Amino acid sequence: MKKIASNITRREFLGQASCRAIGSASLFSALLNLRMANSAAAQNLSSVDPFEYRALVCLYLHGGLDSYNMLLPRGEESHAAYQTTRTDLAIDKELILPLNDLSGKELGIHPSMAEVQQIFDAERLIFVANVGTLVEPTSLSQYQNKQVPLPRGLYSHRDQMQQWQTSIPDGNAAVGWGGRTADLLASLNDSDKISMNISLNGNNIWQSGATATSFQISKSGSIKRSGYDSVAGQSDAMVGAAIDSQLDLDYANLFKQTFVDISRSAIDAHEEFSSATDAVAPFVATVYTDPLIDSEAEISAINSLAGYFTMVAKSIAAHGTFGLRRQTFFVQYGGWDHHDDLLEKQEKMLKVLSRCLKYFDDLMLELGMGDKVTLFTESEFARTLNSNGDGSDHGWGGNHIVMGGAVNGREIYGAYPDLYSGSSLDTGRGRLIPSLSVDEYFAELALWFGVSPSDLSTVLPNIDRFYQPGSGAPVGFLQV
Repeated sequence: MKKIASNITRREFLGQASCRAIGSASLFSALLNLRMANSAAAQNLSSVDPFEYRALVCLYLHGGLDSYNMLLPRGEESHAAYQTTRTDLAIDKELILPLNDLSGKELGIHPSMAEVQQIFDAERLIFVANVGTLVEPTSLSQYQNKQVPLPRGLYSHRDQMQQWQTSIPDGNAAVGWGGRTADLLASLNDSDKISMNISLNGNNIWQSGATATSFQISKSGSIKRSGYDSVAGQSDAMVGAAIDSQLDLDYANLFKQTFVDISRSAIDAHEEFSSATDAVAPFVATVYTDPLIDSEAEISAINSLAGYFTMVAKSIAAHGTFGLRRQTFFVQYGGWDHHDDLLEKQEKMLKVLSRCLKYFDDLMLELGMGDKVTLFTESEFARTLNSNGDGSDHGWGGNHIVMGGAVNGREIYGAYPDLYSGSSLDTGRGRLIPSLSVDEYFAELALWFGVSPSDLSTVLPNIDRFYQPGSGAPVGFLQV
């Protein structure tokens, strides 16, 4: 039997207990209604089997990826225009790795991305061209004449990062589209001990919902509660026993009891997560590094990002133990704000990205989860096509990667833009108006994940300006 932690009179106890009972009853009612709403949403999933496992992995490329040197033209005329516009930032045509896409668009990728070329050819990776934040469809004349609202803080890191994660371009939202998705689909999971949203890089807006939160881990695994195992001068056993004794009490004060409940849940979640992921057998797949051609810094960066993907794979392998049929993961790879030394820095970082994407693809194939897991990239914006002398500055629409067995492969989706100065999308210095909104990009992912067309506007409040839910695939790059 648990002890009561505070000494109070019978009258005080009855008064506080009554308040707690009323509060608990209201909270229980609210949670029950939410659970019923989640269950109703789960029954309205179009063609997606609610008992089938699916996971979304958001790879956030922090800093603003210069993606027109990642996916670039290799046709004679299109590359000549690209080279004239980019001047000292251009990649020579003969170095570009060709993409043999089904529509023959004569595009290629950066020479450091040989592994991505392999996955593309194997039809497990696609590119989505010229995606960006939009309040509504926007033409160059509308932009120039201020006839349409524009995303708030258009070229700001903070604002654009927030908008990519919330899909709300004209507001200051603290709830992300991944979190709103989790709010809707939480009842598909058999247990709520471990959140369906797992972050390997701390707090993020994308996974924050009205009720959903992220379970934060590192590439080494679950993060222990600070001070639980040891403090200076005390043994692990003594400290753990002391904290356990405090958490084993009942507290009349609602706030104290809530803190205790949260603390105990965090400790229990850590122990359950660690036990399950530690039991996953070592993977056969390895990330490729070569000391003869890779610098120590490159090898360190490759192993670091690969470490995050290893932990994502372990979490996916253990999903049955957790009772989870839906999971999201957030991984961040930063350092893309290349205002200087763009060619040298990008050569190294795109190599890291390519090697690690191949490693994660190999892990998913090894687990037999290739078509159950979809990885997609986000970044604040692309960058100016015009050089600033040694690098590029903040831009707008850019190109992104989607990878997994569910993609309709060997294709580039969306309209790849003309890369010459003064084009119909050029707002100045090669800042290109997106031809595809983030809402359409995310809608494709959300529908594949299990959001019903009727709930899509709840997840993506801006979607109706670009796409009518239920009218077919928003973009077409996933097998929904």
